[in-house]
Amino acid sequence: MDPTAVSPAVVLPEDAGRAALIARVQEPEWGGPCVAAVRGEDVVDLTAVAPTVTDLLERDDAADIVHSAPGGRSWPLADLLQATATGRRDVPHLLAPIDLQLIKAAGVTFARSMLERVIEERTGGDPAQAERVRERVGQAVGGALANVRAGSPEAARAKELLIAEGLWSQYLEVGIGPDPEVFTKAPVLSAVGTGADIGVLAASVWNNPEPEAVLAVDSRGRVRGATLGNDVNLRDIEGRSALLLPRAKDNNASCAVGPFIRLFDDDFTLDDVRALDIELRVEGKDGYVLAGLSSMREISRDVLDLVASVHGAHHQHPDGFVLFTGTLFAPTEDRSAPGEGFTHEHGDLVRISSPRLGALVNTVTTSEEAPPWEFGITALMRNLAARGLL
Repeated sequence: MDPTAVSPAVVLPEDAGRAALIARVQEPEWGGPCVAAVRGEDVVDLTAVAPTVTDLLERDDAADIVHSAPGGRSWPLADLLQATATGRRDVPHLLAPIDLQLIKAAGVTFARSMLERVIEERTGGDPAQAERVRERVGQAVGGALANVRAGSPEAARAKELLIAEGLWSQYLEVGIGPDPEVFTKAPVLSAVGTGADIGVLAASVWNNPEPEAVLAVDSRGRVRGATLGNDVNLRDIEGRSALLLPRAKDNNASCAVGPFIRLFDDDFTLDDVRALDIELRVEGKDGYVLAGLSSMREISRDVLDLVASVHGAHHQHPDGFVLFTGTLFAPTEDRSAPGEGFTHEHGDLVRISSPRLGALVNTVTTSEEAPPWEFGITALMRNLAARGLL
């Protein structure tokens, strides 16, 4: 990746000077990751205060720690970004800003993308049939569901109508029914961060990025902050059968999170997340450009309702979790063959950004060719213990 694609001016929030930003840095000298704070042009090690991001998010004074706690070693942010973008693993570089949190994802949370999931199902994952089915579904449903609140009496009536018309779908069930779709996106510690490669299966012929707001939630179910995510989507595989969702969603380098977790404070709150506009830009090596927008104002369920579906008396998360909140974006523009819509090509540069959260930038490769995931929970515990941090 060209390092200019992930310069500090690109990845930092527009009000970075006021933001409480958590980063993670891989320090080769210590053989493991460091919890860190972004302070101006530098990234400051806070691992002695909180050995994991999970530990830091449990602290009520997390934002104060990020802003002002005495730290250890510091690194220039520009150097970390350049090393990450150029694939240097022998020098300090950035990681995804999460560690022991479970990685969960909510699906079908926007009406427009919900209809695209119905189209995937009706075509059996065949992109060549997508335009024909899209037109039929659009005529039958159109914008009728756009303003229906999930789980409401109006949603129940819409369900009865669609069943009568022979158009009911499992995706409509989770899109407007009482219970959302929430699944485990990726294993703990497997997410990649900004500047890294993201992977799609080599066998996939219909896939796309999914730009999303990601909530950082502690063990008590409190949302402590937010970041950006790419819930890389293999439309052909999920379209063949919803039971193939794990195959479509959980692959090497298929989950990107970052660039930083922005903690809630007086300058940034959950209401700011509810109002986020998340921009997507894909630039291909062939000069192809795709631009899109996902507005959190159009989500069908409130983000706290999504959190409550994950955590509560029915299910606890002692290490906390992060939650992808879904996307409005579902690309239908043709890239190659007419009527087949968009799919990734090797080398695509994907930029997901929002002014208050910065930019998550990745390059597309196959999951088989992406750097293998080798540093798991056992390795992290051994490393922290060897450094005297446990």
